[in-house]
Amino acid sequence: MSENLKKGTGELFTNVDPDKMRAFVREKNKKMLSKITTVKEAVEKFVSDGDYVAAGGFGGVRIPVAVIHEIIRQGRKNLGFSGHVSTHDCQLLSAGECFDRCDAAYIVGLEARGLSSNARRVFQSGKINVTEWSNGALSWRFKAAAMGVPFLPIRSMLGTDTFNRSAAKEMLCPFTGKKVAAVPALYPDVAIIHVHRADIYGNCQIDGIVVADDDIAKAAKKVIITTEKLVDNDEIRREPNRTVIPYWTVDAVIEVPFGSYPGNMPGLYFSDEEHLSEWLKVEKDEQLFKEFLEKNIHSCKNFSEYLEKNGGMEKMNKLIQQEHLLK
Repeated sequence: MSENLKKGTGELFTNVDPDKMRAFVREKNKKMLSKITTVKEAVEKFVSDGDYVAAGGFGGVRIPVAVIHEIIRQGRKNLGFSGHVSTHDCQLLSAGECFDRCDAAYIVGLEARGLSSNARRVFQSGKINVTEWSNGALSWRFKAAAMGVPFLPIRSMLGTDTFNRSAAKEMLCPFTGKKVAAVPALYPDVAIIHVHRADIYGNCQIDGIVVADDDIAKAAKKVIITTEKLVDNDEIRREPNRTVIPYWTVDAVIEVPFGSYPGNMPGLYFSDEEHLSEWLKVEKDEQLFKEFLEKNIHSCKNFSEYLEKNGGMEKMNKLIQQEHLLK
């Protein structure tokens, strides 16, 4: 019977051995020490060429834009990337030509806004090695890693072309004898996650949908957190049940107000649809796009300068009002 079981043809980009991850985590400092730093210093210290990177958030919501801008500015190359519900973050990293391999579930599209023509060019160029998954399968891969197991059995993707292009394997359930898909654990080298609030130690709270960010933080070797607001540890302790990312997973904490811009931050500010439309428009002309990137990323010394170039607090206040009007 086993000879009839299928396996996907996609490449597995990361090691699935939980014991190797445990050995790494065992050496991490678990003391409650301040991890406050800058975005520039965090990328310099924790993101290296060739690393596999997972970004938190979903679609255009609660995405770690400030860190991605800095990855581009510092010229990181040959990264692996988890395309898990990935819109503007994939668009950005494609613009910087930062990655050469991708576990792809949802990429290139910016949902109802349309397709990123530049990201499409990059993927169609053949420069990116792509292995396909469903969004659910990628979430379960992070779940397996967070649990410390090498794989999880799921029923998603069976009988689909997505399975055929994945790195999953069919197996028989030892209890029922039914066919399931075994999806391998995904242990990123670096996770970059934007949250609503965090303390100096890295205890993080998220308002709204967490998606897979709690599992991503526990699955990754190194975790960089940007937060809308730094809060006192006493505030975290008042509602410990709201802490979805614990301090012992985190390596760097940076306060970056509006750090998801031009994306949405639930309860705080709406996405800048005009700016995202501008991105999609200028991408169609390679020279205009080069100038656009120079203005908005390469010539900016930090994320605050990018915000100022795109309307500053006047624009941010409008997005705050829009978010509350839509609630």
